[in-house]
Amino acid sequence: MRKICVITERRAEYGILRPVLSEIDNHPDLELCLIVTGAHLSKKFGYTIKDIEKDNFRIDYRIPLKNYDDTGASMANFVGEFTIEMVNALKDIKPSILFVGFDIGAHLAAAIAAAYMAIPIAHLHGGEISGSVDESIRHALTKLSHIHFATTDKNAERLIKMGEEPWRVFIVGAPSLDTIIHKKLLDKEEIEKKYGVNFDSPVIIILQHPVVTEINESIKQFKETIEASQEVYCQKIIIYPNADGGSQNIVREIEKIERTKDKNIKIFKSFPHKDFLSLLKHSSVLVGNSSSGIIEAPSFKLPVVNVGTRQERRQRAENVIDVGYNKQDIKEAIEKALYDEKFKNKVKSCGNPYGDGKASVKIAEVLTNIDLDERLISKKMTY
Repeated sequence: MRKICVITERRAEYGILRPVLSEIDNHPDLELCLIVTGAHLSKKFGYTIKDIEKDNFRIDYRIPLKNYDDTGASMANFVGEFTIEMVNALKDIKPSILFVGFDIGAHLAAAIAAAYMAIPIAHLHGGEISGSVDESIRHALTKLSHIHFATTDKNAERLIKMGEEPWRVFIVGAPSLDTIIHKKLLDKEEIEKKYGVNFDSPVIIILQHPVVTEINESIKQFKETIEASQEVYCQKIIIYPNADGGSQNIVREIEKIERTKDKNIKIFKSFPHKDFLSLLKHSSVLVGNSSSGIIEAPSFKLPVVNVGTRQERRQRAENVIDVGYNKQDIKEAIEKALYDEKFKNKVKSCGNPYGDGKASVKIAEVLTNIDLDERLISKKMTY
């Protein structure tokens, strides 16, 4: 039986990984070894390890954040500290394959440790382009990894252009679509009752993360989005950002909004992934810079106002309106998403380039059958 070691650091990434974890956990030839770290273990970000425990996954290691102070330097320190912790964990677990994803610090640290220990690394969501330091980390993970799970044809093509051998690249789609297509989401009435919203009138979701390369501007950027949304009369759901450097500035601004006790604004630290997807399904528009607007929202025909540089150049469907950090532009984009019938009709017919909802099965099949030999571990540039 092959041991597959998986890292999860934050709520959104866990939601995306969950169908993969489930497929590995239930596979007769695979054993899941799960390491939980980062924001999952922070009360400040909702202590989301409880969601993992509720899903009944065995947690092999819990590695908490140490002295995290919401700066780029602190994020770098975490990567260094977590690399050391991962060496010890990998020595103990002795995995057949390390499975990493995306563009997240803990995954980079784990991959560095595994590369030096000659452990094969499989990477999900490689070959994608976006803004911020995320893209650099994502491409670094590509060069460290031995197996690539691409979400689209274009991303697979980019991996090969980066010098990766074609036989290492598998087009599987985005696992988050597995949940959308195969799991029963909450219906409108369940979401209304659970979270106190009313879908009889428009509902805007606001989810904006800090951009690490623009930390000093994060609060100004968030205020532009909030002030724009306040000029559009409708219900608003504001969700806390991720734990990247600059996030606490945004959190403090959200806390100020909460103290106004505006009846049209609901604020949440986090949602279980199934609930979040259900919210996307029934809401009117998503505003901010979450990758959910790019990857999951098209499946719900949900209009998205994508603000700023974080998702810049990422492959997208026709449901997305791209704007800069400007209050007037954001306001006009929200109004277009809510009231422009021509745009709304275009969104209703948009497809999703991120797969067919079978990513987890495809990933598990590769993890089970790929040869774990010298050829796999000895990477070669193709040019």
